[in-house]
Amino acid sequence: METMKIYLVTANKHKAFEINALAGDEWSIMPVASIAGDKIDIEENGATFLQNALIKVETFKGLRVPLIADDSGLEIDALGGFPGIKSARFMEGRPYTEKMEELLKRLDDEKNRKARFKCAAVYYHPTGVVLAAEGIVEGTIAKEIRGSQGFGYDPIFIPDGYEMTFGELGQDVKSSISHRARAFKRLFSLLRLFFSSTDTTVHR
Repeated sequence: METMKIYLVTANKHKAFEINALAGDEWSIMPVASIAGDKIDIEENGATFLQNALIKVETFKGLRVPLIADDSGLEIDALGGFPGIKSARFMEGRPYTEKMEELLKRLDDEKNRKARFKCAAVYYHPTGVVLAAEGIVEGTIAKEIRGSQGFGYDPIFIPDGYEMTFGELGQDVKSSISHRARAFKRLFSLLRLFFSSTDTTVHR
């Protein structure tokens, strides 16, 4: 299959790097800002990660180009799933170090430290094709911030099967097991299936 250009709706450079690495040679992932010209400032008011991802692509559907977007977050069982869909907006404007310190403070002396990262990824084509996939990685919250790799809440999340946080494990491991990796691997698999089993000339 020839390389397809898809525009990614995000202003997060770390996220863009991860998704580009997952795309491989089949997909040419471009920032939507390269053709939109505007700052990406979207009101993510959906009730789920999937709804927020759909809101992102809907915002730019007027460009009439293939789009991908995702929404993701950290759910902590002892906090009732918080911060969840509010993960990025929690203590908005404050550095993630402070956000993590606040979450650890709320979990002080808490024995149940089960948590998970969730990601919903969406592909949109101006002909009306919409594909979606979800990725989840289960784990626990560390007792302290550990590691400086990755971004967001990575330094306090220990994925099941490991003793180190995402912040300590590094990008290679994270790219193979993370919620975003799982979601986009599934999404790209759906795209391959779609383009191999359908007369898709109109969708290119």
